[in-house]
Amino acid sequence: MKYPPLDNAIYTKNRDRFVKQMVPGSIAIFNSNDELPSNGDALHPFRQNSDLYWLTGIVQEDSMLVLFPGNPDQRFREFLVLTRPNELKEKWDGHRLRREEAMNISGIRQIVWLDSLDGLLQPMIHLAETVYLNTNENDRKNNQVPVRDYRFAAEMRHRYPLHQYRRSAPILKLLRAVKLPGEIAVMQQAIDITQKTFERVLQFVRPGVMEYEIEAEIWHEFIRNRATRPAYNSIIASGNRARVLHYIENNQECKNGELVLMDFGAEYGGYCADLTRTIPVNGRFTPRQKEVYDACLRLHDYAKSILKPGITLLDYTDKVGIEATKEFVKLGLLSRSDVKNQDKDNPAYRKFLYHGISHHLGIDVHDLGTRTEPLQAGMVLTVEPGIYIENEQMGIRIENNVWLTKTGNKDLMAKIPIHADEIEKFMNAKKAKVKS
Repeated sequence: MKYPPLDNAIYTKNRDRFVKQMVPGSIAIFNSNDELPSNGDALHPFRQNSDLYWLTGIVQEDSMLVLFPGNPDQRFREFLVLTRPNELKEKWDGHRLRREEAMNISGIRQIVWLDSLDGLLQPMIHLAETVYLNTNENDRKNNQVPVRDYRFAAEMRHRYPLHQYRRSAPILKLLRAVKLPGEIAVMQQAIDITQKTFERVLQFVRPGVMEYEIEAEIWHEFIRNRATRPAYNSIIASGNRARVLHYIENNQECKNGELVLMDFGAEYGGYCADLTRTIPVNGRFTPRQKEVYDACLRLHDYAKSILKPGITLLDYTDKVGIEATKEFVKLGLLSRSDVKNQDKDNPAYRKFLYHGISHHLGIDVHDLGTRTEPLQAGMVLTVEPGIYIENEQMGIRIENNVWLTKTGNKDLMAKIPIHADEIEKFMNAKKAKVKS
């Protein structure tokens, strides 16, 4: 990892939170992600299972966590399972964690080598009545690959058919959505790196630059600030391509007079930032571009003002939709008759704003969290309204990351330029030489 080790109190507190939700006489087992093949003998870059990372901070493959709070042997009420360091493998793939290193990262005092796990784990399973197994229950999941969690669950149910089994996912969905202050501090570091990157890009963009050149600047600034990677594939969409929500080809020229929509964020310490800004390629908004941009910003500010503990995302989206309708009438995009005759199940504003306004953010860029239950203090969500106008070949989106607290919300991106005049000022200042 490129970042220095985080305070392991984050993971210790997260394990404590999970254990408090376990039923008496239960054991919980969490697996790392697989190493996935790409082509030939090559592998995709490894990214840890988000739940295991949330509980341990360990990013090494072939790792496991076992939580058994009622174990009569107190030494094994929680333990971490790692692959035993192998000299030959390390010559090819690099250093593997030693006991002391894993203890310092995770805060877990008991480390077990994977090759000795079976003889240790089976007696514990026999002592337990209930086994918690993990699955990916992110509502946006779209993956048919039989990953390790599912294979392990099938194996456990085959070997121990008379045990009771419970899903860890419902507990994690509630717990991971509510961030502890230590997690917020790490997210703020990811956001601060993203801010530096955006300010770098503001001084770099000009007519004739290629979208992939902007993406390269983003990668450069992320890595030089010890980010692990981009939190997701960066979207650098100039001109009409800004209307494509997940445009990632990033292979076209940014032309004079166009806007460029940039949606990117750093991953730092396992946590994600998620920023969107739309800027003029030549450093000056046209009157119409500014009119639409300011309308999007008013919508953004309105959404932030009502995103508070107690509201559900469904109700929140409906309220933002009503406000969007008003803005779109002012912009001349909708007529009053359009609004009067709209289909309530497909309101007229959806022609120009066809995505959700907010999603949970954390270890995953689309983090675990509910849409139907009231939001709680401690949650972090994006606020990202957009306006997409086909006949003007224009797309504008503005996105910040907001932490909900008992006294309201806190914009974690409040220091990042967002007003049209701020953006123009940055872009038209004497171009600083970009550090190489």
